[in-house]
Amino acid sequence: MVWLIRMTHIVDFPPLVFLFSLVTLWLSAEIGDAIHRRLRPLSADEQQDFDRVLAATLTLLGLIIGFSFSMVITRYDLRKNYEEEEANAIGTEYFRADLLPAADAAKVHELLRNYLDQRVLFYETRNAQQLAEIDARTTKLETELWSQVQAVAAKQSTPTVALAVSGMNDVLNSQGYTQAAWWNRLPIAAWGLLFAIAVFCDLLIGYGARRKGIVLFLILPLAVSTSFLLIADIDSPRRGLIEVVPQNLISLSQSLRTP
Repeated sequence: MVWLIRMTHIVDFPPLVFLFSLVTLWLSAEIGDAIHRRLRPLSADEQQDFDRVLAATLTLLGLIIGFSFSMVITRYDLRKNYEEEEANAIGTEYFRADLLPAADAAKVHELLRNYLDQRVLFYETRNAQQLAEIDARTTKLETELWSQVQAVAAKQSTPTVALAVSGMNDVLNSQGYTQAAWWNRLPIAAWGLLFAIAVFCDLLIGYGARRKGIVLFLILPLAVSTSFLLIADIDSPRRGLIEVVPQNLISLSQSLRTP
């Protein structure tokens, strides 16, 4: 359980994932080599069986890395799609607010502009404390937006007002979908399986290596660690270099403030 908790923190920092996996996998190869030196050499038949096991294990590692990469790419695309949907929902509701009485429409417009600013900050910030403040302000603005259209709907139950209420519901739902997508990460159990199979592969490589050398034992750890780095970078919404840029929300914010 302790190592799972530690891994939960490590995978949020892709460079640490790279360094940790590189050192661990290289040590695994060295340990495999040390075990091999203490045992008798493999016979010809045993060597053939060993080569089959090694090839199958490496194939399994490659497949799991490929599946993991596909999973994080899907999650990354989902975060991008929800950013676009948020921008569309907010932009649509901004114009639907014109269906409300003039005073209420002006209030909703102002609240939506402020709400849009908070949504842009949600995508751009990497500080946990700032994110908590953004979430608090977002929740407060959502309550005010819903109360505003709800009060109008209670006074004027007309199809046009209902359309504005429906649009506000889409705005609030889109924020919830976005938050769920940002929480949806590659499971820690999957990371544990990746590391376990990678370590096992390097143990086998160290055990069966006919030639020794630090460069030889670094080839697979370096390749696998680079793969882990890319997976962690894509899967980490706030810590990686590959991130979702709120270009649709920024463009909408600029257009709403243009006279």
